[in-house]
Amino acid sequence: MSEETRMTNSETPISPVSPAFQLERQASGRLLYIGVDGEQHVGVVPVRAFPVEAPDEGVSLVSTEGHEVAWIEQLQALPPALRALLQEELALRDFVPEIKQLKSVSTFATPSVWNVKTDRGDTSFVLKGEEDIRRLGRNALLIVGSQGVQYSVHDMTALDRNSRRLLERFL
Repeated sequence: MSEETRMTNSETPISPVSPAFQLERQASGRLLYIGVDGEQHVGVVPVRAFPVEAPDEGVSLVSTEGHEVAWIEQLQALPPALRALLQEELALRDFVPEIKQLKSVSTFATPSVWNVKTDRGDTSFVLKGEEDIRRLGRNALLIVGSQGVQYSVHDMTALDRNSRRLLERFL
């Protein structure tokens, strides 16, 4: 994306507090937010309120000081170019590989080494404790490896039989 890429949202209200704003990527790669009042914030970061359960709902633009400068209810309500810019930034921030298959676990006690196939390739991680597996609804899970990387299982019932059997030993 070029230095001059500028996204403007002046037609669609984003929130009652911030009905319009501009967002552009600077040459440094950082985002520049320009509010309705003309106030500028260099280096804003988009943050999802619910990254796993509702990734396209509730996105906050946060300044380098940690203050929210804009709230976006729905990414889908944004113009396509602005939405694409924000989704690109969010993808860099929210690295959550999806587990497609459990190939093996070193032991059924924790800590254990898990070898898995994800949507981003094969990997392994250490599960420190069963408390690092969190249920999200009926069939979804969030699993945190010892290095802090979060892995998701969107639907346990969609996993192959062996993967489900291995996973059930930890639930």
